[in-house]
Amino acid sequence: MKRLLPHIVAFLVVCIWGTTFVYTKLLLLAGFTAAQIFMLRFAIAYVLLLGYCIAKGIRWRADSWRDELVMVALGIFGGSLYFLTENTAMNYTTTTNTSIIVSMCPLFTSAFIGLFYKSERLNRWQTVGTLMAASGTIAVIMNGHFVLHLSPLGDSLAFCACLCWAFYSLFITSVKDRYNIVFITRKVFFYGLLSMIPYLIVHPELNIHLLEGHPELVWNLLFLGCIASMLCFVAWNWALKRIGSIVATNYAYLNPVTTIFFAWMILSEHITIWFILGTILILSGMGIVEKLRKKE
Repeated sequence: MKRLLPHIVAFLVVCIWGTTFVYTKLLLLAGFTAAQIFMLRFAIAYVLLLGYCIAKGIRWRADSWRDELVMVALGIFGGSLYFLTENTAMNYTTTTNTSIIVSMCPLFTSAFIGLFYKSERLNRWQTVGTLMAASGTIAVIMNGHFVLHLSPLGDSLAFCACLCWAFYSLFITSVKDRYNIVFITRKVFFYGLLSMIPYLIVHPELNIHLLEGHPELVWNLLFLGCIASMLCFVAWNWALKRIGSIVATNYAYLNPVTTIFFAWMILSEHITIWFILGTILILSGMGIVEKLRKKE
């Protein structure tokens, strides 16, 4: 059960992240910008983690300035820069394009970490497995409509988001075994918010007034801050520490699966044969990667 638990946690986190599009979309429709939603949800998560750290006496600083710089990088690549590039991309390109490009995070993560950590490199069959999973993700997202509308700016931003998450996984690999997971996650939120100061100088308004008289929006924001940010980031970083960045990140291939399944349950959207075939490819590819990893 101990070996299985990190996989269950990673899967559940991806499932929750797969539902956030609904809550984020409602806040966007209410008048919030992507940057405002990011800052509010990260602020909620940081305050909660800060209170927990004070109560538990968890350290405030890293052991060295180099490690502190790694924490800064985690906050930028896993926080502000990732969310801004991903959400802004959808203003200039289709949701399909953005989903396909961002869902390739595991491929870039495997490549990046393999360059710096020989023990984390995938062998030939593991590479085949992750390519199968990537192909399945594309099939799920395209849903039988094999038409892409290229948009250089939007697609480039989505690609940047993909690279940001790969860098986040790379940097956290260097510190996850030496620091408390809650400490790392708190730093991610803190530096993610701190790196947004230039944006706040130009756009100081947060549109808090939009929440007045709309309890459903308050609950959406609390879900994004308390569950999707605080709880999920802590759980995700814990899973990374237990099963490694590459294996954990491969669960991101399931993100569009959970998103479409959630839309089917809540919004009555149609599930096609492409969704089923794509899901089978994803699960088969992930199974190959994990089975061969255990044999090593």
